[in-house]
Amino acid sequence: MITNYNVIGKNSTYKEGWALSLSSMLAGLCISIGCIVNLMVGGGVLGAVLFTFGLITVVHYKYALYTGTAGFISSCKDLLILFCWIFLGNFIGCLVTAEVITYAIPELVEKSNNIMESRAQVDIWQSFIRAIFCGFLMTTAVKFARENRWLPLLFAVPVFILAGFYHSIADSFYMCASDYFIQKNEIAAVIHQNWGMTILGNFVGCNLYRLKFLKD
Repeated sequence: MITNYNVIGKNSTYKEGWALSLSSMLAGLCISIGCIVNLMVGGGVLGAVLFTFGLITVVHYKYALYTGTAGFISSCKDLLILFCWIFLGNFIGCLVTAEVITYAIPELVEKSNNIMESRAQVDIWQSFIRAIFCGFLMTTAVKFARENRWLPLLFAVPVFILAGFYHSIADSFYMCASDYFIQKNEIAAVIHQNWGMTILGNFVGCNLYRLKFLKD
C-alpha cells in the first residue's frame, strides 16, 4: 500500500481524505520551492543541487509526492489514490505556489516561459523517454532514503536535471508559472501534450525496478 490513508471506499473518512490532500499539496509546494531556486540562480549545477532541498523536505516529512509513491503501488485502489488524490494534490500545490510567487517575483514568468519553450522543442516520445529515466531515479532515491541512506537522493535530483530528464511535478510548476498554462496556441498545445507524456513516463520509470522481480 502506498499510504496509510484509506480515502477510497466505505471505510474512508473525511479526516483521512483531508490529511492526504494536504500532504500532497505540501509536496507540490516543496517541489515548487526547488523549481523557484533553480530558476532564480539560472539553472546549471548550482540550481540542480539546490533543487534537492525540495525532495529532501518531501521525504523527511513523508509528504505524498507522485514520483515518490508511484513506484510503490500494489493494487488498483493504490492507482486511484495515486492519480485522484496525490497527483491532483501535487498539481494544486504547484498551481497555488505559482500564482503566489509570480505575483511576488514577476520575473519568474519569463524564466518559466523559457523552460516550457524548451519542452516544446521535443516530441511526445522524447518527453516520454526522458520522463522514464527521471522516474527510475526518483524511486531509487526515495527507496534508499526510506532506509536512512540519503546519498542517492542527494545525487538523483542533480542527475535528472543536468541530464535533461523530465519530472512531471516540477514541470507542473513551470507550466503553471508560465504564460503557456492559460494560452491556447500551437506551442501551448505541444507543451500540454508533452506534459501528459511526462506524467505517464514518470509512472513507467518509477516502476521499472520491478522487472528485477518478475522471475521471483
